[in-house]
Amino acid sequence: MSISIIIFIPSLLLVALSFFKINRTLMAAVSSLIIVPAIYIFMHPFVNEYFLVDKLNSFVLLISSIVGVGVSLSMISLPDRLNLNEEAIKRFYRFFGIFWFGLIISILANNMGIFWIGLEFATLSTVYMIKVKDSLTAHKEAWKYLTVGAIAISLVLFGIILMYASAKDVLGEDAMNFYALAKNASKINSFLFEIGFTISVTGFFIKMGFFPMNLWLADIERASIYPVAALFSGILESAIMLGFFRLSKIEMLVNTSHLVTFSYIYAIFTLFMVSFLIYRAKDFVTTFALSGIEHMVLITIFWVSGGYFAALLHLAAHAFLKPALFLSSSMLEQNRRYRFKGALKGYKNKLIPLLISLLLLGIISIPPSPMFFSEIFGFKAMLDVAQDSDYFLVMIFAIFIIMLLLSIIFYKFITIYQEALYDGDDEPKKVYKSEIAMLLLFTISLLALILPQVFDYIEGIIK
Repeated sequence: MSISIIIFIPSLLLVALSFFKINRTLMAAVSSLIIVPAIYIFMHPFVNEYFLVDKLNSFVLLISSIVGVGVSLSMISLPDRLNLNEEAIKRFYRFFGIFWFGLIISILANNMGIFWIGLEFATLSTVYMIKVKDSLTAHKEAWKYLTVGAIAISLVLFGIILMYASAKDVLGEDAMNFYALAKNASKINSFLFEIGFTISVTGFFIKMGFFPMNLWLADIERASIYPVAALFSGILESAIMLGFFRLSKIEMLVNTSHLVTFSYIYAIFTLFMVSFLIYRAKDFVTTFALSGIEHMVLITIFWVSGGYFAALLHLAAHAFLKPALFLSSSMLEQNRRYRFKGALKGYKNKLIPLLISLLLLGIISIPPSPMFFSEIFGFKAMLDVAQDSDYFLVMIFAIFIIMLLLSIIFYKFITIYQEALYDGDDEPKKVYKSEIAMLLLFTISLLALILPQVFDYIEGIIK
């Protein structure tokens, strides 16, 4: 059996088992099997007619599968916290299997059309996962997501059609191929390609909550169950960003200055809006959701500045930190829902507040968080790209604006941490073993990112 079929077995098995009586531990074990083919692919790259696995997408698939295991662990105990019935659990696993099926297609695709199909699979499946929480708000937000997602994915498709048309005369049917486009970038119609690239990337940005649609993502993640928010931030956003990586590498060969200008203006304006929305946030999940947009902005800026190591390290750190925080929200909110005050007080097991505290501080890049190192290298890349150009002072001003906006977010998270640790009543709180296992998994994964060997590997992904 070919590896391109084997990689889909865990997701298809999840869908099949979701039609029978649910055993939560068994379903968590089965869903955790998604990491097995991901590890195999990471160690054995392959190419066939539809997929081409290199260091970049195998790395993204591996970190996404680790997030999937963490989500699976959280689902063992979450139904007890939220009073989810068996039908709701079945629905989650059924569409989680479809979601993972689409993500594999999207992440490993060597064809823009197949990439889009995989992304559409994932988009449609998340609509139904949002509705796992049986509430009017969740159903309303699911429809909102369907509408916004349809707009974004349509923009991506229209842009792909234009990029295909820009190279059709030169490459024929290979004009849909990422690597063929990159290899023949000097031969394609640059004007048509750049229009298509701009439209597709705008669709990517909208799907990640960039301007002008900043709040819809936070509203959806607030309305859905915590594992769905974790899948959005830790897996879906990584897959979308991978699409941006692929297309931007081609655009760099077509016109680097246009890429940098467009990305910087769009990203910094988004960061301006998001920083003040975070400052006004009143609950955990909204704050975490909006900060995810902030980190996607930084990854975008670092990547187009040539800071590939910084962008990929930041992507991996975000993929672990944000789902861990979302899944921890079920522990933080059990007595005073949606409140910061006293959220880290009342645990018999002192490991829990310690780990969550480290995650809260890690997301704002306090060392030894991997994000501390990624931002150091990222800002260095921004200076390196400008020092031999006429735009050095403009870059210094851009860095100053970014740092100013990040300081607003930093202040908000420090306030959250202080209120959670020191304010409020010391009420007893319950923690399940599966939740401790989930936190340990993400903590170990984050610590692994700062190992010298991992740094060396990430640095060698894009040469």
